[in-house]
Amino acid sequence: MTNRYPNERRESERSQSGFSEKVVNLRRVAKVVKGGRHMSFSALVTVGDGHGRVGIGLGKSGAIPDAVRKATSAAQKNLITVPLAGTTIPHMVKAKYGAAEVLIKPATPGTGIIAGASMRAVLEPAGIKDVVTKSLGSQNPINVCRATLEALRQLRALPADRTVPQGGPAEQELREVVEVAVAATGGKG
Repeated sequence: MTNRYPNERRESERSQSGFSEKVVNLRRVAKVVKGGRHMSFSALVTVGDGHGRVGIGLGKSGAIPDAVRKATSAAQKNLITVPLAGTTIPHMVKAKYGAAEVLIKPATPGTGIIAGASMRAVLEPAGIKDVVTKSLGSQNPINVCRATLEALRQLRALPADRTVPQGGPAEQELREVVEVAVAATGGKG
């Protein structure tokens, strides 16, 4: 007996492996050969467990399901662990891949994921729930996803007693704000 609802089967497979998968980009690509054009499909897939592990993979094949399967397999082989600070990231990070550049900032709880579709597809499976992002440069989904993954790879966990990384631009801004506030109140903290 065949399954009339193949998506239900895929959902159960996902829950068994513990990873959720999302197809970010699906393209029909053509290679020009002597006899004409040879068509195939390219799929970009993200996988994650929702608890700090995420990966992306690119798969190519003559059929869409095969391309998605290959991309999912590649993504599961390239998983990284992301340090989380509650529902957000520990500190601001900026990364570049090709011409795509991304900026990811932590946000207060309840903010949600303020991001474009390509960055959101990487951040959601990682378990990040509150973050503000900006995509600079190229809008190519493949490069934006890879830049986002590179940014998440650069994240470092902070000690429990610190909320801002030492010596970073955020700490300098915080010091300047405190100095201005102290000066405005005449030194009466």
